[in-house]
Parts: sequence; C-alpha cells; structure tokens
Amino acid sequence: MRRDAERPFFQMSGISKSYGGAVALDHAELAVRRGRIHAVLGENGAGKSTLLKVMSGVVQPDQGTMHLDGREVSFASPAVANAAGIVCVYQELSLIPDLSVADNIFASNPPRRFVMIDRRAQRRQAEAALARAGAPDIDPLAKVRDLPLSRQQMVELAKGLAHEPRILILDEATSALTAADVARVIEVLKRLRDEGLALLFISHRMHEVKALADECTVYRNGRHVMSFEAGTRSDNEVVEMMIGRKYQHVFPDKPEGKIESSAASKPVLACRDLAWNDTLRGVSFSLRRGEILGLGGLDGQGQRELLLALFGVLRGCAGQIEIDGKAVSVASPRAARADRIGMALIPEDRKTEGLMLPMSLRENLSFAALDRMSTAGVIDRGRQQSFVDRMMSLLAIKSFSLDAAVDSLSGGNQQKVVIAKWLIRQPRILLLCDPTRGIDVGTKQEIYQLLRRLADEGAAIVFYSTDYDELIGCCDRVLVLYEGRIKKELAGPAITEQSLIASALDLPVGQSSASRGVVS
Repeated sequence: MRRDAERPFFQMSGISKSYGGAVALDHAELAVRRGRIHAVLGENGAGKSTLLKVMSGVVQPDQGTMHLDGREVSFASPAVANAAGIVCVYQELSLIPDLSVADNIFASNPPRRFVMIDRRAQRRQAEAALARAGAPDIDPLAKVRDLPLSRQQMVELAKGLAHEPRILILDEATSALTAADVARVIEVLKRLRDEGLALLFISHRMHEVKALADECTVYRNGRHVMSFEAGTRSDNEVVEMMIGRKYQHVFPDKPEGKIESSAASKPVLACRDLAWNDTLRGVSFSLRRGEILGLGGLDGQGQRELLLALFGVLRGCAGQIEIDGKAVSVASPRAARADRIGMALIPEDRKTEGLMLPMSLRENLSFAALDRMSTAGVIDRGRQQSFVDRMMSLLAIKSFSLDAAVDSLSGGNQQKVVIAKWLIRQPRILLLCDPTRGIDVGTKQEIYQLLRRLADEGAAIVFYSTDYDELIGCCDRVLVLYEGRIKKELAGPAITEQSLIASALDLPVGQSSASRGVVS
C-alpha cells in the first residue's frame, strides 16, 4: 500500500478557536501520516501557529475533534501531548540561559539515580540527543547563554528529540539557523522521516519546503485552503493560495541610474577602519542618501557586529564614524538616535531585542519617540495617537485593539511594529539586521516596498540579510564580509547569486564552488 493512501496517524477536524472578536481558526482541517514530512503554509496570522498549539496542548479549541492513531484525543496541557508523543519545537526558544545544555534538554524529566539527578547519565543522553539533532559538536556542559542563537536553536531541537516523539512539529525552527545548520537539520529530518516519524514543518523559506516536504497544506484566515502532494504546484500557485490574490513581482524596481547618482553625492555615513576585538577588522565604507546598501557573506562574519558598532551598542570599538563628512562619537544607542546623527536599528530578534511583549501595541509603537510625544515630560495623548495612527496606516499593521498586548499579534505584524516605532523618529540612516526572518511572503513583499519607498524619500539604508534573493532584489550595492573584513563590493548587475556565494566563500568570482569541492 502506498504511504499516501494509508489512513492518517493524526487528524484534526472542524477545529475552531477565537480570541475575543478575533477568529484564529475557522473549522480548520489537518491530516498527518507516518513517514511523511508535512509542510504547513500560510501568511503570518493565517492560523498555523494556533493550529499547532491546539495540536500540542498549549491552547484548547472552542470546537472540533482530534484523532491520534484512530482514537479520539484531547490534550489539556503540553505535558499530556508530550506523553502521547507529540512534541513541538518553536521558533521562540524555551531554554534557560543560565543552565547547561544538558540541564535544558532534560529540564522536565532528568534521568535519576536514587531520587537524585544522575549527572553522568544526563550528559550521556544529552550527547546522544545532540548527535541525533545533527549537532554533536555542542558541549552538553556549556551554558546556553554562551552559545550563539543558531546553536541555541539546535539545542532546542535536541530537547524535542529527547522526548522520543511520534509526531515532531517544527514551527519556524530553522529561521535562526546558519546555512550549514539548516543543511544538517534537513538531513536529520529526512532520517527521522525514514525512521517512521510523522513530521510537521512550518517555514516561510520556500526552498526549505521544496527540499523537505512530501505533502503541503495551505491555510488562509484560519481556514484550510488546500492540501496537495509536494511538487504538484508551482511557487506562484502556492503563494497565491496563501495570500488570496494574484502574486505580483516580489521586489520593487530599482531606480535607473541609482549607482551613478549615488557615487556623485556626498556620503551621509562613512566608516574608517572600524574594528572590534577579532570580529571586525578594519571595515571602511560609505553610504549615501537614497541608497540601500546590503551586507552579505556567510553568517557570523561580522555583519551583526558591524550594525551594533554603528549604533553604539559595542564597547571598545576602534576606527572612525563620520556623519555628513564630520567625525562623530557614537558611544551609545541614545547618541546614535539623536537628531544630529539620526540612526535607527531594527534588531535581529524582535521578541527579545525589539519589543516589550506583555505591553500594548500603542506603548510599543511609542517607546522610541516618547520625547517627540511629550511636553515637559508628560505624554501628549493627542500627539501620541496621531503618530500611532500614522504608523498603523503606513505599515498596514493588523490588530483588533491598540491596547492589545503586542504578543497577541502575528509574527509579521510584530515585525512591522519594530520597524514602525523607529520610523516615527524619521531616521536618516536605517540599519536592518535580517528583518524578514520568520515572516510570510506577503509581509516580506510589503517590507521590500517600504524600504524602497524610504530610500526614494532620501533615507540611507544598511540591510543585512542571510537571504541571497533579498540582497539581489533589494540592494543597490552589496558589501560581502569575510572574517570581519569587506572581501568584495558588488553593484548593479554584478549582484548575482554566483558572485555573492563566491565572495562569501573567498573564491574568485566566476569560479565554481563545486570545482573546489565546496558545498555552498
């Protein structure tokens, strides 16, 4: 019997869930089979995460039924779902930074010996879980806080696998990973599929979906749109199912003559031999009004640190920063955002660095510009409302109330809030660190359009992205970093996938990585 003809191992029927007046799920359906990787697709706010929270016991549905291995089930908590073999690995980490990797992996059920935690057994089992997750190089005794974000995400995956799941759910669990880690995870998931696990995979990276999925289900506005075998629909067809309209060209057109006109204008920002520890090594570049300057290269080559140094976050930086041709001291984010410099930074992790999650949408939008909304230290509510309304309209932020906690918004709308709170200040220089990570294609397209519009209005933009397509489609120039130095500057038609990859690997442009035995 063909696997796709077998009865579902897990099935959800007529699942509905509302939060006040907001409908998150509307009679949603899902059928999952053993030995299959099932991709769940949809825009942020389409209901994907709520569906998986119902499935994993985090949220209770208002109506509908679930069947596991032919028996009707309901899960009152994640612990009950875990006991039934359903384990979810989320984009948002559930790790405790001050504990070791091993302690985190077995936080809920450590191996014991005479009532006490068996540390030797825990370390041994943690090593096995890390190896199964494709990360045998991570020390199980290392503190989680000392690991970079991509390594922490691998620990989260190992933690999920340590529960010995029958159904493994990955909710944007690859969005923080480096390209090398993503490649390892893809191999791990394929192996788990071959072992007979049922896997659910949520990702906004279509190339990962194409590399992994056996079956796809699309949701829109909380409803099941269609389920189909992977490879039977084109990318455009899938995106149109997700957004409910014809899919237009992803990236806005670049203005003709942009490079020539920019080269003739005075830089608004210039760096001279910027250095920090061993991470930045003499970085020099200039940025002009109306320009989108990309930062490329393999992850971890100093791109994030460059943005943090420019914004005054890092201490002990050497070199010089010039604004409008004059040397300035950017000793803190407060100095960077001051009107005479006019910088804004959109950080990498919106949930930990960009937002106050329990606080309201209104408050989050206001934080970066309270001085512009206040008189003698007292907030002018009318002025605040005017700023907030303008940003809600400009970025099409969707929420049922300005007083709702920002944590209740979809990931795409949260990212819009992070951008909007800085746009209230009308920055001259906008620094963006992988701003589209973990958001849907429709919202990405809106952000690309916004960046080009801001550039056309005179903003100078530095845009770091781990997605080559974004660098090619959005940027007027790209600086490729390698080991903390600018290895190559690409402009206009020279910004191609081949040149970006070759420069990132420190190969001569035009030389195939395959010819050198390198897998990109």
